[in-house]
Amino acid sequence: MEGATVAFTYVKGVEDIDANDTLRIINESKVKGSGDPIAIPTDLRYSANCKDVVDEVIAKYGRIDVLVNNPAVQYYVYSYSLEEVTEERLERVFRTNIFSYFFMTRHALEHMKEGSAIINTTSVLAYTATPPSWLEYISTKGAIVSFTRALALHLVGKKIRVNGVAPGPIWTPLQAAALNDQDIATLGSTVPMDRAGQPYEVAPSYVFLASEHDSSYFTGQVLHPNGGVIVNG
Repeated sequence: MEGATVAFTYVKGVEDIDANDTLRIINESKVKGSGDPIAIPTDLRYSANCKDVVDEVIAKYGRIDVLVNNPAVQYYVYSYSLEEVTEERLERVFRTNIFSYFFMTRHALEHMKEGSAIINTTSVLAYTATPPSWLEYISTKGAIVSFTRALALHLVGKKIRVNGVAPGPIWTPLQAAALNDQDIATLGSTVPMDRAGQPYEVAPSYVFLASEHDSSYFTGQVLHPNGGVIVNG
């Protein structure tokens, strides 16, 4: 709706319906002058796949102005000891939630110029660390905050802005698919607004940070659409 031409990735065989719905929504909403969106099936846990994504985007559009790092996996299980977090699960979570950010950024930067922007998705859990039983997931979200701050300083000389968004409890397909009935019924009850947020309440944070005109003096910062949780970060 703001004129962007959008390319996004998805997990083939798992997110096909979501990918098709997203393409439909973008096509219905895009303004005159925007290019056709594309959905790219891939596994962003590995550098070679991330390079292929960037190459496909460049081949179609010839440029990358904004990179949004958003992939994440979360196991809705409660691990009350480190022994319960298997090495396989730990690697999957870290590869998905933070390795992919490194890989996508490294390859996209080859094509990004002055005025470009990188937006990393972290979470309110990086600041509250609750529930502590989600050890590996919370650890990756904290890593994303530090990655955002360090990368912002690394790229400030190139005039490429790097910021983040740390949503609170938000209604997404993931919640309905993964949570049990009790958790669904109480989602958002722990934040001051006493409700979960909607995706449209988070989206403006990304639009703001993507806009060089609106957020030209922002880098290394994180926006917090979280229902009123005070994080001081």
